Amino acid sequence: MENMEIKNKNILVTGGAGFVGGHLVEELVKLKANVVVVDINLDKHSYLFTENLQKKSKVINLDICDYKKLLALIKKYKIEFIFHLAAQALVEEGYKNPKYTLENNILSTINVLEAVRLNPQIKGVAVASSDKAYGKLKVAKYSESSPLSGDHPYDTSKSVTDLLSTTYYKTYKIPVVVTRFGNIYGEGDLNFSRIIPGIMKSIIQNSELRIRSNGKYVRDYLYVKDVVNGYLLLAKNISKVKGEAFNFGSDETLTVLEVIKSVEKVLNKKINFKILDIAKNEIPYQSLDYSKIKKTLGWRPKENIKSTAEKIFGWYKKTA
Repeated sequence: MENMEIKNKNILVTGGAGFVGGHLVEELVKLKANVVVVDINLDKHSYLFTENLQKKSKVINLDICDYKKLLALIKKYKIEFIFHLAAQALVEEGYKNPKYTLENNILSTINVLEAVRLNPQIKGVAVASSDKAYGKLKVAKYSESSPLSGDHPYDTSKSVTDLLSTTYYKTYKIPVVVTRFGNIYGEGDLNFSRIIPGIMKSIIQNSELRIRSNGKYVRDYLYVKDVVNGYLLLAKNISKVKGEAFNFGSDETLTVLEVIKSVEKVLNKKINFKILDIAKNEIPYQSLDYSKIKKTLGWRPKENIKSTAEKIFGWYKKTA
């Protein structure tokens, strides 16, 4: 099977003004793709805009839960590949707003998959699921064969996203591949309730960092450019990977307090924090076994907090 060439392809990135979306758009632009971005929130502070990527891509304010508008857009721009990243992406928000989270994340995915089914010129679609799709499993490492058992609104929305993608592959043979990433961090994450943006903000503003959890929850921390490399590898090899789901983990499986210590060390700054211990429905320990993607396509994370913290801090300082 030949590799898919990205150059000159008409590529749609849903949620392209979001944190990961912005970095993905940046790489696609470098690879000379014709990039169309749709998002319901065009925040001028986002990476897409701070890096002027809106000038190198076609940016459209659109809610992809509107199926007719999504179909019209795909036809108009002759879309050939879709990266479906759009979602309500916050666990805490899912707890407060379950109906919106479930409707948004599930309906948008159905619409994208259905559009691919009806448009055979689309060579493939990469769908962003999450490590949260596994729910709370009592295993040291989650592998792709672990059951999808989300039991809270955000987690369940991701389990469903995942199952829908498999359904469309098994039933209609659409070329879909699913990604499950650990905690992604890097320049451009504007969700300051997350630990790394929270740390950067507290240093810049000299304010107290409030930690929702008990500080002992463990996650894989994965740098955003490693994530983008993963997406591009899957897109280029879509004929080989369609119908599959892949974990993308990291070798930095850390508690929140270890992340704080790591950043303090690299930036040589003291972080003033307070443990609130009020987190609801959070999963105490999550780590992903990424041996499948390593074996299949040779992907592995290249960066870590030590190699990226200064660059990330620089971005937040510049845009604060």
